[in-house]
Amino acid sequence: MRFMVIVKATAESEKEGALPDPQLMAEMGKYNEELIKAGVLLALDGLHPSSKGARVKFSGKSRTVVDGPFTEAKELVAGFSILQVKSLEEAIEWVKRGPNCSARRLRSRNPPSL
Repeated sequence: MRFMVIVKATAESEKEGALPDPQLMAEMGKYNEELIKAGVLLALDGLHPSSKGARVKFSGKSRTVVDGPFTEAKELVAGFSILQVKSLEEAIEWVKRGPNCSARRLRSRNPPSL
């Protein structure tokens, strides 16, 4: 089963040019290595602040592009990883092993297999 782990954006991560805490980055690097060695990490990446993004709104045949930042959004994504594990419980255990990052959340929705 595949699960997506979401890192929520914070006010700090939404600032232009903001860099994560070096200590947290070192801890995340070690954790990511564990995921790789265990063969459960399929993908991971961080995202630029929403100020560099855009949204396309659909209304019938009309399309409207809205440029960031998206200050009205309550939950923005700053990064993600995709884990390949045997169960939701295993995914939860992996997330619990990670460094204390209050912005990290496990979304228990896994994509359907094709």
